[in-house]
Amino acid sequence: MRPLFSPRSNTIARASLIALPLLLILVVGGLVIYGESSAVTNVGVAVPQPVAYPHNLHVAVLGLDCRYCHDSVDKSSFADIPSTETCMTCHSQIALTNPALAPVRVSWQNGTPIQWTRVNQLPDFVYFDHEIHVDKGVGCETCHGRVDQMTTDVKANSFYMSFCLDCHRNPAKYLRPLDKVTTMGYKPAGDQLVIGAQLMKEYNILPPSQLINCSICHR
Repeated sequence: MRPLFSPRSNTIARASLIALPLLLILVVGGLVIYGESSAVTNVGVAVPQPVAYPHNLHVAVLGLDCRYCHDSVDKSSFADIPSTETCMTCHSQIALTNPALAPVRVSWQNGTPIQWTRVNQLPDFVYFDHEIHVDKGVGCETCHGRVDQMTTDVKANSFYMSFCLDCHRNPAKYLRPLDKVTTMGYKPAGDQLVIGAQLMKEYNILPPSQLINCSICHR
């Protein structure tokens, strides 16, 4: 009677015991890499807007503070999108015939808001309060990147939970004096961890053991 399995079956079985775990690692690793890629996170991907707004010109060259346009960011849980009135504060006097600003002029004349496209969007199950972060010394560039170097606003970070937890587990790494919150390219005047620890006390920031409580962000 012929054997049910050929002599090489043992070799194939042994090889499969090695190949299957390796395949699983490759698949999981590939999914992780894909999940962190710009194809999923949209990090670094330019978002078309109805009006081209060069942040680098307005922030780096003209020196506008972030709160000039996003004026409720330190007073509200959300960062508002600037109204046409805010744009026309300057552009009723400057660049009056610039064709790129035609939608702004039409919006002002008709009283219809510009339909800006949101760049950063958190899931509905995540609560994020801009005011508390600004008031506790978290810089704009910590989350939004070097906006002063962007010709158009792009998403700078994935805002995955791991990104938020990195700060909540060790806030001292990221805190800065309140008068430097909107400063781009901020450099601490000393050891960041020492300065951050001092600011944690000064700003009455909760200890990391409480900041990583699920109810902080998921309510």
